[in-house]
Amino acid sequence: MGESAILSPPSRLRVAAFAPIGEEGRTELVESRIVQAISVGAFIEGERLPSETELSALLGVAVVTVREALGTLRHRGLIETRRGRNGGSFVRPSHGAVEEVNARALMDMPRVALADLGVHYEVVSAACAEYACQRATPEELQVVAQILDESRGLERAPWRRRIAEVQLELAALSQSVRLTNEHVRVQTEFTPLLALQDLDREARLGTHDTLVAQLDATRAGDVPSARAAVREGVRASVRWLVAFRAELLADPRPEHLRATLEARSQGE
Repeated sequence: MGESAILSPPSRLRVAAFAPIGEEGRTELVESRIVQAISVGAFIEGERLPSETELSALLGVAVVTVREALGTLRHRGLIETRRGRNGGSFVRPSHGAVEEVNARALMDMPRVALADLGVHYEVVSAACAEYACQRATPEELQVVAQILDESRGLERAPWRRRIAEVQLELAALSQSVRLTNEHVRVQTEFTPLLALQDLDREARLGTHDTLVAQLDATRAGDVPSARAAVREGVRASVRWLVAFRAELLADPRPEHLRATLEARSQGE
């Protein structure tokens, strides 16, 4: 498959990224949603984000709130604004900046809250996996298997994009609208942290292998094995994030944070 096919926009990721915020619509939450969208690969370097009006409608907030959020992200170097007929807000080639935002979010999250997020994600994902074992067709599973197989050798950023797509598709195969929507919601919150784990190549391969195991179990209709694969994958990720959070908090100076992320990026 060519590069253009690999980077085709995955609609589930974009829907997940811009689910309505509603009454809680504050500038910080809009910023967080856009950072999440970039982290999971819903929008890649050079792509144009929805307009201010479109984001306002998608997120259920005022246009002025969106404008303030975009201004902050522009100041952080995550997006840039271009004028003219084809203008708008575009994602900048700034993976380091996105990683720093995600790392700070991890540092600010209490350890108990991180563990609880992992439990929530595990429970919802395992429930989706169980029903997918009972309801997914061989043809649907073959499509997911092909995406997963083609993603293994990809670089970190496109790999995360494809893996997030696989996780969402596996959840959708439960054929439960409520479960799938809840999976989308919690994955949107969790994936930016998981994108930090992608800096570790061994951890990334471990995630890939647990998804292969989940897919194999789903094909076999083996509910216990599918749930066990989900459990193993989520708990391994939480352990990694807890350890990385402790490493970052040991020296929270901005220069140390950037140096740690850069070293991880170069060593992955």
